[in-house]
Amino acid sequence: MQLKVDAVKLVTEQGYTVSGAARNLGICPSVLRRWRDQMETDGEQAFPGKGFMTSEKEELHRLRKEVKPLNGVYVFT
Repeated sequence: MQLKVDAVKLVTEQGYTVSGAARNLGICPSVLRRWRDQMETDGEQAFPGKGFMTSEKEELHRLRKEVKPLNGVYVFT
């Protein structure tokens, strides 16, 4: 999401402090720190947005959907 990228760039490229940028944007500083850390770790894949997920998150989502109907089902062998 462009908002997240722009918010992180305020800190990484324009010299704002995390608390100053967060205050100006009306968000919690811990949220901005998390966004910054995500960009450092994942780069362009940090905020896939619009329903797109990283391959790991997509697999996790798929596996959770498979397991959900099995909750509460007991198989006796």
